[in-house]
Amino acid sequence: MAAPVETPEHAGRREWIGLSVLSIACLIYSMDLSVLFLAVPAIVADLDPSAAQLLWINDIYGFMVAGFLMTMGTLGDRIGRRRVLLIGAFAFGVASALAAFSQTAGQLIASRALLGIAGATIAPSTLSLIVNLFRNEAERNRAIGIWGTAFALGGLVGPLIGGLLLQYFHWGAVFLINIPVMLVLLAVAPFLLPEYKSDDAGRLDLVSVVLSLATVLPVIYGIKHMAADGFELIQLLYLAVGLFFGTVFIRRQTRLSDPLIDLALFRNPAFNASLLVNLAGIFFVFGVFLFQNLFLQLVLGLSPLKAALWSAPSALVFTIMSLQAYRFTNHFGPIRTVLGGLVVNAVGTAAMAVAAYSESLLGILGASMIIGLGFVPVILTTTGLIVGTAPPERAGSASAISETSAEFGGALGVALLGSLATLVYRTAMNGTDLRGLNAQQAEAVSETLAGAVETAQQLPISASAIWLSAAKSGFALGFSLCCIVATATLLLLALLARRVYAAARIDESALASH
Repeated sequence: MAAPVETPEHAGRREWIGLSVLSIACLIYSMDLSVLFLAVPAIVADLDPSAAQLLWINDIYGFMVAGFLMTMGTLGDRIGRRRVLLIGAFAFGVASALAAFSQTAGQLIASRALLGIAGATIAPSTLSLIVNLFRNEAERNRAIGIWGTAFALGGLVGPLIGGLLLQYFHWGAVFLINIPVMLVLLAVAPFLLPEYKSDDAGRLDLVSVVLSLATVLPVIYGIKHMAADGFELIQLLYLAVGLFFGTVFIRRQTRLSDPLIDLALFRNPAFNASLLVNLAGIFFVFGVFLFQNLFLQLVLGLSPLKAALWSAPSALVFTIMSLQAYRFTNHFGPIRTVLGGLVVNAVGTAAMAVAAYSESLLGILGASMIIGLGFVPVILTTTGLIVGTAPPERAGSASAISETSAEFGGALGVALLGSLATLVYRTAMNGTDLRGLNAQQAEAVSETLAGAVETAQQLPISASAIWLSAAKSGFALGFSLCCIVATATLLLLALLARRVYAAARIDESALASH
């Protein structure tokens, strides 16, 4: 007679309160990626940064987060996930105070860098602690949905809270709001959150830490500048440097008895498939929604405020789905949820392609809601699979790999899809009659739709009507083709993932035992 299957115990009030504390920390971490958007004019007036310094003030936080995710995730497995989270929370509070009272642009850049390093402890530590708090798979799926909602809300409310604070206070207030939250985390975490670390934890290899930074930072830097400035040869140099150090990093991990990243995780087909689906989902949604925002403002002529208001329904769908995605995962199982979500996502991008080509506002908004219905369950479920298929002692490392993959996916989506759309736009504008424009104006119109719209605002309407219409059509065509690429790729990915998951013979009920 077969032995009865042990059912993981249900979480109690302590675990759910602990999740709420972790979620608030995630919301603050996510807010800091966007909270500076509205503070930039006040910072410029107060600190007078150069153009390069202003760029680093905005970007250094994200770069440091991406660079240190793998180190912090693995460090949590080694010395304790709660300990790393508390150290990071303390450092985050200190760095926030330093940023708030910065007297020079250099001080603010350094403070934002420290914030990024401290912030890199939050995502992998909180996700791996969720694995410890929620042993029951159904509850863990719901907890990961709430965790994901906190990140989404942080990005949405960051600019809003920043704008409210700037209305009444000094720009440093956007950093000071971090401190009370981190103090609460420091006070309650020792009582609410369990500690976990690997029993056979080895030493942290500092050479591997340096190599991981030398791998991630040049690649992220090159990709982001490709998205912002267009393709240039120098960006290939950044990518080549990162790939070179990445090769050295991987070779070193194979020789170490205590590697920074356990490459054995990548021998699990289900782990690899989930990671690939996660990266691809973020790749396309970041690219598509960047185009959507530009489309609403540049093609349809909506003001930033009206574009934000028209985008609110899709943002609401994303938020609701983040809270409810666990119901799909628990009812259909993780594999069917992922595969079904990919198909729904593909339907959404196909609808977006049609709407973009026909320049339909309602079509764009409807398509974005369909994308949200498919995208959110896929991302949250694959995140659960990534940490669920990894050994418990490697949950921190697996979480860090997942978050680093998301950083790469978002940056690549904006850069590569942006490059494709730009190529289509410039090709479409090649035969356009630009007589009557000087050389500088003609170049601006031919390069980007933003340049065309800005040039048109300086001219009489009759002088720009023909080529501005062609420019908008060229952008819409590029947007549409990117969505077609997304549709085909997502469908192919669903077929590939189905085969990989079937070959891996995942016992979905067994995931609850992790």
